[in-house]
Amino acid sequence: MSRPLMQAAEACVEDGLTGTDLTVRMRAVLEILRAEGDLSVPDIAAKLEINRQYVQLMVNETLASGFTEQRPNPRHKRSPLLTLTETGGQLIDDAITREMAIMQTIGAELSEQEVATALNVVLSVTSKLKEKGRKP
Repeated sequence: MSRPLMQAAEACVEDGLTGTDLTVRMRAVLEILRAEGDLSVPDIAAKLEINRQYVQLMVNETLASGFTEQRPNPRHKRSPLLTLTETGGQLIDDAITREMAIMQTIGAELSEQEVATALNVVLSVTSKLKEKGRKP
């Protein structure tokens, strides 16, 4: 049921990244850093709710591309903080601006009430699925 929506959303995001040297994985890291500020790999993994080792691969790509850089973490010597570079910040800002323009077009036919209802349904289902996933 949700797979077609997720695949369509990911395809739309990929199309929007054409020519930027960003992948969907790298975009996720940049978006979290833009929203939350400097974070360590474990912090990013927790925010994305995915495996830390997988996030490390994603972060390595952003570092190699010059979109993020490491800086010392005063709370943990072996887990540096990741920060956006100027290039990385501009890339994610541009990507979000393009995506919001698409969403404005898509959402133009929906009322505020329809959007609010859809959001409530998604948040409720997500919460209940997470609860169910934690139970043995």
